[in-house]
Amino acid sequence: MLAGKKIVLGITGGIAAYKAAELTRALIKEGAQVKVIMTKSATEFITPLTMQTLSQNQVYIDMYVPTQKYDIAHIALADFADAFVIAPATANIIGKIASGVADDLLSTTIMAADKPVLICPAMNDKMLANSVVQDNLRKLQTHGYFIMESGVGELACKTQGAGRLPEIPEIIEEIEAMLTAKDLAGVNILITAGPTQEAFDPVRHITNLSSGKMGYALAAAAKRRGAHITLVSGPTTLAIPKVQKCIQVRSARQMHKAVIENYKKAKIIIKAAAVADYRPKECSKEKIKKTGKQMTIMLEKNPDIIEEIGKNKGNSILVGFAMETQNLLTNAKEKLKKKNMDLIIANNLCQEGAGFQTDTNVITIIDKKGKTEKLSKMTKMEAADKILDRVRTLLKDKGGRSG
Repeated sequence: MLAGKKIVLGITGGIAAYKAAELTRALIKEGAQVKVIMTKSATEFITPLTMQTLSQNQVYIDMYVPTQKYDIAHIALADFADAFVIAPATANIIGKIASGVADDLLSTTIMAADKPVLICPAMNDKMLANSVVQDNLRKLQTHGYFIMESGVGELACKTQGAGRLPEIPEIIEEIEAMLTAKDLAGVNILITAGPTQEAFDPVRHITNLSSGKMGYALAAAAKRRGAHITLVSGPTTLAIPKVQKCIQVRSARQMHKAVIENYKKAKIIIKAAAVADYRPKECSKEKIKKTGKQMTIMLEKNPDIIEEIGKNKGNSILVGFAMETQNLLTNAKEKLKKKNMDLIIANNLCQEGAGFQTDTNVITIIDKKGKTEKLSKMTKMEAADKILDRVRTLLKDKGGRSG
């Protein structure tokens, strides 16, 4: 989380400089403190007054002008920051840093920095593809700089290709990841998310209200912590997280197939999907027409994915969810034992701020020994980290990697 983090944002002279205003607002909204360094070329594209207003801090441009608080601005800014972000990063600043050139305030500050630096290249596609630029980017990576992949699409010069500044939410996510301890580095985790849909004709299906937000939050949080993620997702309207592998499915049987084919490679399996217990026994090939008469749909049981994994999980850690409307702890503990889980995450659909479609959750974490940890309402990203903290402890207890 970026609350309280101190970010120094470097803006260089590219047309994408105007997007730095949106990035600054997003960082402030996340609770970060932002100080801005602009190259003189950047001031041709966006004004320092704009960035000062948005950041609520002095904007730094000239290395030789005394600041209000510090005599040596580049050292003070380097000491201030928890992280540096250069967005947009032009070929010029990339070349300077790669060559150890420090001839303006931004390049000098980066040379003095001992904190993580994220570089977000944005330029013409031919410039980006230039072998010298690519060599410089590779060189920076070998020195520990974080390099984002440029977006692909229409560029300011009316051409199509790579070179766009990454989208603002992607940059925020990369900063989050950069500042997150890699305590699950290299651990294979399989996560399921979202609802399933069980069709009874080509246009209708049985489903539930799951949005996939909890499962996607777990995938994003685990990836930040260095894990290798396989995400099996039912239908959602959410943007797919940039995990190593995402398998999109529709029905419970499709989810069953995807999970069974992949779970044995995982050290941790987290079943956050809301899988339908039943499906229509028959699915009409044609749309069922309204006749005015009552219609009966016969249902048959879907495979119980988590129960099957529980019988065959070996030394892997299995985490499940229990969504209830009554007898929360009793039902959750019974499910935990019956399906041989290591942890179960229980929540009550009737409780304000918990359950489907919300950005928050109210969870209780229960382990095999009966230890119960009831947590207050928090965002689903915060809840994901709490769950992963418990998973990390279990992994350490089992002798696995935990950072």
